[in-house]
Amino acid sequence: MQSVIYHAFSQKEAEEFDVQPPGAQRAQAFVRAFLRRSMPRMGQQALEDQLQRKAVVLDYFTRRKPKEKKKRARGLSARQRRGLRLFDIRPEQQRYKLFLPLHELWKQYIRDLCNGLKPDTQPQMIQAKLLKADLHGAIVSVTKSKCPSYVGVTGILLQETKHVFKIITREDRLKVIPKLNCVFTMETDGFISYIYGSKFQLRSSERSAKKFKAKGTTDL
Repeated sequence: MQSVIYHAFSQKEAEEFDVQPPGAQRAQAFVRAFLRRSMPRMGQQALEDQLQRKAVVLDYFTRRKPKEKKKRARGLSARQRRGLRLFDIRPEQQRYKLFLPLHELWKQYIRDLCNGLKPDTQPQMIQAKLLKADLHGAIVSVTKSKCPSYVGVTGILLQETKHVFKIITREDRLKVIPKLNCVFTMETDGFISYIYGSKFQLRSSERSAKKFKAKGTTDL
């Protein structure tokens, strides 16, 4: 039955259907050319090895488009920000009363952060929360310092950098206090917290992810 269905064209049938039976050399050349087009990455020896097998599996070859690198918009560098004076507080804005609403917002922020400052709240829990909290708007006082002129300075914290606090006093004076060799206090609803500036030389964004270890007394 199989020989009836599949059989080679006779000379008469080939002339009738206008089919030219390919010779062995033409067939071999066609197969090799087809393999080279289908698998361009394979060498000649690899193609010859493929022809020795009984079955040849042809994979669909797609050319990968080169990925275009997305250009990220670069922000301003620290030097450029300083040159533009983006974070400078203008003299007409250095008014203590202007930042009292900021202090009220900060107190509400701390109350929500500590789940309400109640008399039975543990001071250690408040201290741990304040170490990672945003201090902009807090009233900060310098209680100890190796520089006597810093002691007693009190005001609302306007800016915090890695090494300094910028504080606006009640006398409408902007003070830049270094953290190094200074001890600061903050009072919130009767709770007083101490900050050792020498161990606090971090940006506010870095403090939120840092794990602080409990230590004993710390000298200036």
